[in-house]
Amino acid sequence: MNKKAAQPKYRRLLISLGISATMAAAGMITIEAITPAVAADKLAIPLARLCMFIGMGLAVAQVIESRGWTRRLGAVAAPLFSYAHLGTRCSAAFSTAFFSGVAANSMLVDFYNDNKITRQQMFLTNFINQLPAYFLHLPTTFFIVVPLTKTAGLIYFALTLAATLLRTMVFVIWGRLFVAPTAGNDEQAGEFRQTEAEQKGAWAVLKKRLPGRFAAILTYVVPIYTAVYFAAGLGTFEVLRTWMTRAVTLQALPVEAFSVVILSFVAEFTSGFAAAGALLDQGVISVKQTVIALIAGNIIAFPVRALRHQLPRYMGIFQPKTGAQLLLLGQFFRVASLVAVTAIYYVLG
Repeated sequence: MNKKAAQPKYRRLLISLGISATMAAAGMITIEAITPAVAADKLAIPLARLCMFIGMGLAVAQVIESRGWTRRLGAVAAPLFSYAHLGTRCSAAFSTAFFSGVAANSMLVDFYNDNKITRQQMFLTNFINQLPAYFLHLPTTFFIVVPLTKTAGLIYFALTLAATLLRTMVFVIWGRLFVAPTAGNDEQAGEFRQTEAEQKGAWAVLKKRLPGRFAAILTYVVPIYTAVYFAAGLGTFEVLRTWMTRAVTLQALPVEAFSVVILSFVAEFTSGFAAAGALLDQGVISVKQTVIALIAGNIIAFPVRALRHQLPRYMGIFQPKTGAQLLLLGQFFRVASLVAVTAIYYVLG
């Protein structure tokens, strides 16, 4: 990227930072509870941490691509992605997603921008990457949930895993049926072109591509994250939660189980599971009712949390329109699969 081409990106970033600063100032003036100290602790530090992890993920993605490691990573899940007509590059992004979702998404964007994969391949791979994302976050949740809810917790994880595997299978079959076998897959013929890094050196490529890419992503991440933070401060998400609480009607659950559902998306993550464990230990609700309550809370809570926490990242990496489409469609498929496996469990369990 030459200097003339890079200048507009940095200019847009400066404008974006100015807009973000204006929103922050207006928010602190408007919302009494958000003082400069609170904003620094709850907005500035988490945003800086998010930007740092995005930068690290971008660097990892650039190194993987520039060093020619795509072929090696792609070999891990090559049979599955070959069957789905998604190719080795998408398979490499899938393998990368087991340790960094940002790096995996960055790879997909770069492959798409370089015309190495199609838009359909990018979308399908992002949806399939919900499988490694599930395992990436599993250790931090499994050993909290199971001690609290015991058998119900194990069944809960079995159902969420089944839902993840179900939609992964659907996406793979969709790729097999509707993605052209050779679309964007010059690697399937075994013809990888010599990488830019092999010609100029990986460090030179990293210095050339990373700053502009990082600036372009921050242009969207910073103002969107800031806007979401102050929207939460204004009570936007509380209104949404209240509406969803009133909208939930599940005849399969007793009144007592609704405390589990409500706490799952009104309070922090472990509150719903702690409430479920207490009610279960006291014999107020059965194991089956506990599982259904936990799944119901998950279905209602996670999309709201995804919009709040993942929207800035997705819109920054994929650009606003594509990022919003990926996030909303991904959550739709996730909810649909959870409803399907839970309905089967309710009937047969």
